[in-house]
Amino acid sequence: MSLRKFITNKTTAALAVLFTVFANTSAFAQDASVAGAAAAPKVDMGEIYKSVIFYILIFLAVCLFIAIIGKSIKVYELSREAQGKPVGINWNRVHASLFALFLVLGLYGVYWEYTVHGSMLLPDAASEHGKKIDEMFNLTLIITTIVFIATHILLFGFSYIYRYSAKRKAYYYPHNNTIEKIWTIVPALVLTVLVLMGFLTWRSIFFKVEDPNHKPLQIEVTSEQFKWSFRYPGADGIVGTKNYKLTTATNQLGIDFKDINSRDDEMADEMVLPVGKPVKLILTSKDVIHSFYMPHFRVQLNTVPGMKTFFEFTPTKTTAQMQQETNDPNFKFIILCAKICGSGHYNMQKVVRVVSDAEYKTWIAEQKTYLNDDLRKQFNLPVAPAAPKAASDSTAKDSAAVKTNQMALNK
Repeated sequence: MSLRKFITNKTTAALAVLFTVFANTSAFAQDASVAGAAAAPKVDMGEIYKSVIFYILIFLAVCLFIAIIGKSIKVYELSREAQGKPVGINWNRVHASLFALFLVLGLYGVYWEYTVHGSMLLPDAASEHGKKIDEMFNLTLIITTIVFIATHILLFGFSYIYRYSAKRKAYYYPHNNTIEKIWTIVPALVLTVLVLMGFLTWRSIFFKVEDPNHKPLQIEVTSEQFKWSFRYPGADGIVGTKNYKLTTATNQLGIDFKDINSRDDEMADEMVLPVGKPVKLILTSKDVIHSFYMPHFRVQLNTVPGMKTFFEFTPTKTTAQMQQETNDPNFKFIILCAKICGSGHYNMQKVVRVVSDAEYKTWIAEQKTYLNDDLRKQFNLPVAPAAPKAASDSTAKDSAAVKTNQMALNK
C-alpha cells in the first residue's frame, strides 16, 4: 500500500468516525426534543446563547475545524512528497506574511486605542498635584508607546525580511558589547528619571510644609458599608478626636465630646470644597478597608479600620467651570470606593461640589453641629438654649452668630 493511499484511508476513517458521532448526537438530540416537546416549556434561545456552555461548545467546534483543516493540509503535503513533487505550500513565506499582517494590525490597534479609548480618559485634573500626576502619566505613556512601536517594527519586520531562503545563509553574530551597553544603559537611565519623578511627586503630595498663615481646611471622612460620612470643623478649624469605644446609636461615629475641639464640629450630607484653598482629608473606616477615590482630583487612598490616613490637595476648578470645559451641564465631581468592600460596593458614592469661597462660607454657616441634646446628656454637658426663631429675611450671618454663642457654651 502506498503512503498516499494509507494516509487517505486513515483520514477518511477519522472523518467518518467524526461525522458518525455528530450524526448520532444530532439524532439523539432530535429524538429527545421530539419526546419532550409536549412537556418541556419553550426555551428562550437568547438565554442559551448567553450561557457559558454555548461559548465553550463554539470554541471546541472552531478548534475541531482548525484541526481538520490542518490534517487535510498535512495529507496534501505528504501525498506530494510521496509522489516526488515539489513542496506545494511555502510555509516560510506564509509565516513571514502573517508576521507582517500582525505588525500592521498591531500598529492599527495602537492608533485605535489612542483615538477611541483615548477619548474616554478623564478630563484634565482639577487639583494642583493632579497636574503633576498627569504629566508623569503622559510622559510614561509617550515613552512606552515609542518603545512599543519601535521594538515591534524591528521584531516583526526582521521576521518578514529575513525569512528563510535557500539562496542565502544567515550570518553568525553571537555577541556585541556595544549593543549590550546601549540596551542596558538607556533603559536604566529612562527608568531612573521616571522613578525619581514619581518619588519627588509623591513627597510633594504627602510631605507638605504647613503654612501657619494658610492652614488647610480639615475634613474627616469616615467610610462604612456602604456610605461616606463627612465631619467639618467648627470655628476653631480643628476636627476633634473620636474613639470607636464611644460608638452608640446616638453617636454613630464615636466622637469624643470631652475634647473641646469636637463640640463645634459639623456634619454634612455632601462634600463642599472652596476652590483654591488647601484641603486636608482625615480618612478613617468603621468596618472594613475601603478606598477613598476622587478621580477628577487624582486622589486615592485606603481607609483602614483603627488608623487614620491623610491626603492634602488643593482644588483648582469649580463644578461650574468643569461643566463649561466638558460641555456637560450635568457634570459632577464624585467620590467612589475603589476597593471591593461588599455587596453594596457599587453604590458607595457621593457628590462633591467645588464652589467659590463666598459660596462655601454661606454653605458652611447653614450646617448643623453634630453635638445635640441627647449627646450632651450622654457626656454630661449643659444643654444648649433654644435658638431664636429666625426672621424671614435672616442671613447666614445670623446663623454664624448662633453658632458663636453655642461655642461659648461648649467651652
